[in-house]
Amino acid sequence: MFGLGWPEILALVVIALLVFGPEKLPQAAQQAGRTLRQLRQMANNAKADLEANLGPEFKNFDPADLNPKTFVRKHLLDDVENDWNAAPAAAAVPIAAGAVSPGGDLGFGEIPPYDTEAT
Repeated sequence: MFGLGWPEILALVVIALLVFGPEKLPQAAQQAGRTLRQLRQMANNAKADLEANLGPEFKNFDPADLNPKTFVRKHLLDDVENDWNAAPAAAAVPIAAGAVSPGGDLGFGEIPPYDTEAT
C-alpha cells in the first residue's frame, strides 16, 4: 500500500507519537480512520450514482478507464501488442537476394525494407 515498507511505517509512528503525544494519538488515529471511511463511502456512492445515471449501455463502464495512461494502453497499445504478438503469415512474396528476412533483425550486408509509396 502506497509503497511503504516497515522502516517508513515505523518512522511515521514515531513522528505521530512526537506530534500528537501518547494521550491524543488514539483519538487522532480514530479520526483519520473515520475520515478515510467517509472518503471511501463518498467515492463508492459517486460511482454508483454515475453507473445508475449513465444507463444500460454503460454497464461495464469503469471510471479508472478515464485515466490517460489506462486509456492509451487500452485503446491504442493493446491493438499494437495484439498485432505484434500475432503469428506471422507465410510469406507470399519470395525474398530477394540481400533483402531482410520477414521476422528477423538486419544482418550484416542486408538491405532494410523501403517503401517507395510511403514517401
